[in-house]
Amino acid sequence: MRATVRILKYALLALFLSGSASVARAADAGFTSFIASLWPEAQRAGVSRKTFDEATRGLEPDYKLPDLLLPGRPATGAPSQAEFVQVPTDYVKEASIIRLAGEGQRLLLKHRATLTAIEQRFGVPATIILAIWGRETDYGRHALPYDGIRVLATQAYVGRRKDQYRGEFIAALKLIESGDVTRKDLRVSWGGATGFTQFLPSELGKHGVDFDGDGRVDIWKSIPDALASAAQQLTNKGWQRGLRWAYEVRAPANADCTMGVPEVTRPIGEWIRAGFIPVRGEKLSAAEQAQPASLLQPEGIYGPAFLTTKNYFVIKEYNFSDLYVLFVGHLSDRIANSQPFATPWSASNQLRSTDVEAMQRHLTRLGLYADKMDGKAGMKTRAALGAYQKSAGLKVDCWPSETVLRAMNAR
Repeated sequence: MRATVRILKYALLALFLSGSASVARAADAGFTSFIASLWPEAQRAGVSRKTFDEATRGLEPDYKLPDLLLPGRPATGAPSQAEFVQVPTDYVKEASIIRLAGEGQRLLLKHRATLTAIEQRFGVPATIILAIWGRETDYGRHALPYDGIRVLATQAYVGRRKDQYRGEFIAALKLIESGDVTRKDLRVSWGGATGFTQFLPSELGKHGVDFDGDGRVDIWKSIPDALASAAQQLTNKGWQRGLRWAYEVRAPANADCTMGVPEVTRPIGEWIRAGFIPVRGEKLSAAEQAQPASLLQPEGIYGPAFLTTKNYFVIKEYNFSDLYVLFVGHLSDRIANSQPFATPWSASNQLRSTDVEAMQRHLTRLGLYADKMDGKAGMKTRAALGAYQKSAGLKVDCWPSETVLRAMNAR
């Protein structure tokens, strides 16, 4: 009897594996057909048949990538989507900042001539450019793990943002066609960003700079090209010369944290008169006080508060994450001087991303939130939570907590 059961199990397993293999072969045949269908678009973009064939010959999809929508399988989440909401103290880790700031100071001296020339040409401080390089690839120490063409083709075929990655795939072929990078050297992150300073291929096409004058835009091996390209991208997105990214302030006890959204913008002097005082007794000039700024409280009423300028949002165009901008901005400041934030992070309790997403859905139903359901406690989510806390008679701290979750569930 046991032998019969064992034989039946093996037969079922063989059948399952055979079926899985058939599905995989069918999917891969569909992938091959999809890649072939991209040739006319690549040709119109100026890619030669030789480049297209050499880049795609034997190409197979990578179904282990995150952020894919595979038929018959659960959606794969992005690795940045942690199980728990990432609090600032976990992202802007002091140990990482100290290490990267020390290395940044060394590189500031080593590449002073190049960085000075970049700053003079583009108006972006050397420390900001170094901070981006440090955050993106640990100053080039982090080896990008994926085959660029394979990643972009897979994301274009079964990713969540197919149209975007279709364009990135064509843009990558154009980089190979132009001789800026070889097929072998086009290594990327899982999301398709490449080079020392992590550009998507289309962004490199728009903002790349041949700063070392060798006739190629090489952000994979040329430090001048990579850093100048990052500066050019910031400039093209609106960077204002001579303007800081943010000012750390101490918020007054009666501050309304629901004002912490980009839409609420006031001159810095007006914020100061309302009690948002620059830390460490810093005195701002009349020109600085005239600059418009928004309030940022990354942990709600807890932890540091900032008045963010237009340049804050320009860095956010490089990577659409408030924690990313905080990391880059603070690392830039620490390369210039060694002072940490004046107000420490509060080490806020973490909620699961699924709980924050449930909050976002509830807030949407109430008409308080109209942004992405991403399970992240971003600016708009925090402001909407504060508005809900006001209406529910709860403590207004603009932070996702068990108390808020229980109140929502009870209703």
